[in-house]
Amino acid sequence: MDNNNSNNNGGQNQKGPQTFIILAIAAVVTLILFSFISNLLTDSSQKKITYNEFLEMVDSNQVKSVKIESDRITIVPKTKAEQEGKESVLAAVPLITYYTGIVEDDTLTEKLLVAGVSLEGEIPDRVGFLESLLMTVLPLILMWILLSFLFSKMAKGSGMMGVGKSNAKVYVEKETGITFKDVAGEDEAKESLQEVVDFLHNPDKYSKIGAKLPKGALLVGPPGTGKTLLAKAVAGEANVPFFSLAGSDFVEMFVGVGASRVRDLFKEAQKAAPCIIFIDEIDAIGKSRDSRYGGDSEREQTLNQLLAEMDGFDTSKGILILAATNRPEVLDKALLRPGRFDRRVIVDKPDLKGRVEILRVHAKNVLMDDTVDLEAIALATSGAVGSDLANMINEAAINAVKHGRTVVSQSDLFEAVEVVLVGKEKKDRIMSKEERRIVSYHEVGHALISALEKDSEPVQKITIVPRTMGALGYVMNVPEEEKFLNTEKELRTMLVKFLAGRAAEEIVFDTVTTGASNDIEKATEIARSMVTQYGMSEKFGLIGLETVESKYLDGKAAMHCGDATAAEVDKEVMKLLKESYERAKELLIENREALDKIAEFLIEKETITGKEFMKIFREIKGIPEPEE
Repeated sequence: MDNNNSNNNGGQNQKGPQTFIILAIAAVVTLILFSFISNLLTDSSQKKITYNEFLEMVDSNQVKSVKIESDRITIVPKTKAEQEGKESVLAAVPLITYYTGIVEDDTLTEKLLVAGVSLEGEIPDRVGFLESLLMTVLPLILMWILLSFLFSKMAKGSGMMGVGKSNAKVYVEKETGITFKDVAGEDEAKESLQEVVDFLHNPDKYSKIGAKLPKGALLVGPPGTGKTLLAKAVAGEANVPFFSLAGSDFVEMFVGVGASRVRDLFKEAQKAAPCIIFIDEIDAIGKSRDSRYGGDSEREQTLNQLLAEMDGFDTSKGILILAATNRPEVLDKALLRPGRFDRRVIVDKPDLKGRVEILRVHAKNVLMDDTVDLEAIALATSGAVGSDLANMINEAAINAVKHGRTVVSQSDLFEAVEVVLVGKEKKDRIMSKEERRIVSYHEVGHALISALEKDSEPVQKITIVPRTMGALGYVMNVPEEEKFLNTEKELRTMLVKFLAGRAAEEIVFDTVTTGASNDIEKATEIARSMVTQYGMSEKFGLIGLETVESKYLDGKAAMHCGDATAAEVDKEVMKLLKESYERAKELLIENREALDKIAEFLIEKETITGKEFMKIFREIKGIPEPEE
């Protein structure tokens, strides 16, 4: 199905009814205005008099002409000039006429003829009849046609002028151009969805054993992990009609429109079965109906209709519902139960192996030289999602072109990693000599802790070149292997490393600056998690005082304790941070010579690699170089 053609035809189909409605309304309004103005003019130019007054006017020679009609006598009076026997063109037309009712008077005609009054009788006029028809019957007919059309459209569930009609985009296999081969790093999610696709292709194989097609699958994960990409891959693999729309497409300002669109969507899907319905960002209509997340009658009607439709359709026809969200905690429990969404497919951040596969997928059409090591890039991008990695490959290609190269190198990729994580180099920001010294000592303080503590990650790069995301300098650490757990000792080492920059400033300059604000924020977050979530506090022990909300978004935690306990938690966090800060100062004072020499070298070079840093450190400490 050609999506563009279907959209154009839909626009043409709606244009005809809308034009008819506009013309009909314009005709009715014109007739009403014409009738109103005509009556107004008639009322202002005619005056009613009694029959006696009419006879008196005839006797006093004030009447010029008379027209006897079926229901009245219309009297045209003489002007003053005519009464005086004078001729005047300007005064020939009277300003007002009179009329009176019909009275049985056999002598009236004779009186008028004697008085010299022009007498006229009524002649049936077809034009008057047609005018009467236009003024009365035609507006009623037009209104009846208009209302009949609107009510018929509403009765079909389409709403006024197509407002309640589903606007889902329909795809088939050849249009998406995406299959499971284009999705990497999410093997478990692909496996769950491949089973569903196989069910659609070979239903008999499953029905023989008594298995039923799952009604729905909910794709859950952080933004950028590839939920929509997976849904498109299902469309590419299934080779069945694929209805794609977002949860916000159901929401309108008119109450009941969303429910109407849900009904229309499922009606169209049943006609096209077997097929797949994909609802992206389903939390827009699927939020819990309790008061915690606020009430909305339109959204709740839409959700109720969706629940009813998911219960009502027959799975044997092959209708599968896919939905995606990164806020599963706010979804209504009735929506999540088996029988509606039978499967919850977690599309989480990829691990090291997954990141390597994703990088390979996005790098297959990019020219790269022999220096490129995608595993090293994957190690340096722990926590990155598929969209981040795709952006890094693209930035590396752009960087290679910018430097006049025809292939991408490893240095281009690492620079792209920095661009995505901390922004581009801000070359127009020139720091003073004193600020350069402060930033240099600050960053070397972080790096020295990484070299001194064995539970820390190795240094990849140190720089004091400002970046567009606000950093005046930074230290890039790259782990030797990916970890899924952190020991308490490793977390305490992280605290020392984060606070070492501030400690170096105090030791060397006997003052502190605002440059450590981000370090303090990160250190506080880790220390609080150790106390409230990880049970690593001697005072509180194994008690959970916080729970993580919006796990797949910002991951913020909410406290679940009294005010007195919360105050004690703050004291424990401050104790941890103070101990870590003292430890950082102690280590840096013991290694002041290394701190000074490496900082001087960094001021001169602005950027040094991890190998250069470790070479200077080993020379100062008298440590032999490791054998390669």
